[in-house]
Amino acid sequence: MAHVITTLCIRDGACVEVCPVECIVPGPKDDPEWGKYFYIDPDTCIDCGACVPECPVEAIFPEEDLPPEYADDAEMNARYFQEGPGYWDFDLEEERVRE
Repeated sequence: MAHVITTLCIRDGACVEVCPVECIVPGPKDDPEWGKYFYIDPDTCIDCGACVPECPVEAIFPEEDLPPEYADDAEMNARYFQEGPGYWDFDLEEERVRE
């Protein structure tokens, strides 16, 4: 099972920096459908959990521990890689939102 980034995501980007398999990608900021969050590729995620403590708003969960109110977010992450932009060449500093 993979980890899931939920709609709690604030685009901090710290999760990207620690992922050993580089499976976390921001949706392009200017994309109206995908630009709100970062996404984890469920087919590439090795379920290591390195991203979880890095998230300042606790938006990342192991899929098996996903709270019911965020159940649709697992599908959203998968859809991003199946139907959305997927992997792309991005500048993390330009894509993250830091407060």
